[in-house]
Amino acid sequence: MTNTLVLDVDGTLVDTNYHHAVAWFRAFRRHGLTVPTWKLHRAIGMGGDKLVAAVAGQRVEDERGDDLRAAWEEEFEPMLAEVQPLEGAHRLLAAAAEQDLAVVLASSGKKHHVDHYLDLLDARDFAATSSDEVAESKPAPDLIEVALRKVDAGRAVVIGDSVWDCDAARKAMLPVVGLLTGGFAEAELLERGATAVYQELDALRADLTDLPFADV
Repeated sequence: MTNTLVLDVDGTLVDTNYHHAVAWFRAFRRHGLTVPTWKLHRAIGMGGDKLVAAVAGQRVEDERGDDLRAAWEEEFEPMLAEVQPLEGAHRLLAAAAEQDLAVVLASSGKKHHVDHYLDLLDARDFAATSSDEVAESKPAPDLIEVALRKVDAGRAVVIGDSVWDCDAARKAMLPVVGLLTGGFAEAELLERGATAVYQELDALRADLTDLPFADV
């Protein structure tokens, strides 16, 4: 058994949160609905199965949820080529491997999106998840639970950029460390349970051995 980093991907290792917000904005506009991008941004990190109701209400979800998710995927697809790793992502993964930490890239993205991110990050050797593997997305803990089953985790810590990562970690009864890379404020992440918040991945990398790992 080993110490494990359960690493969120979107907004944590790759710079996608604002692309997702724009894609959702365009998807809603296709259906004659205008949801402000600030509101959409604050829902990014939540699974797509929950986002529509969260930002537009249950009636819109019931009537158009599947169509909106399909439109979002179509809008996001051309942006995929623009996505870049966040500064320090490669160095963080390399340092974790050098320190014999297990790493699971716990993404709730579509599998072909996750595969693209793994290539960007040169991370094909690490375990990873996708939305195909869970019944319920964040802020439910399912994704973290699936991630932990992929490695021989004895102790673990969750690392993410959104309040939804914090909520999922709390429900999985694991500590969580936050990053500002997704656009959520430090105070928000701390309020939702983050034990510490880092501005960038290189600062987190410097503290890898001091992270608050807890028994799984």
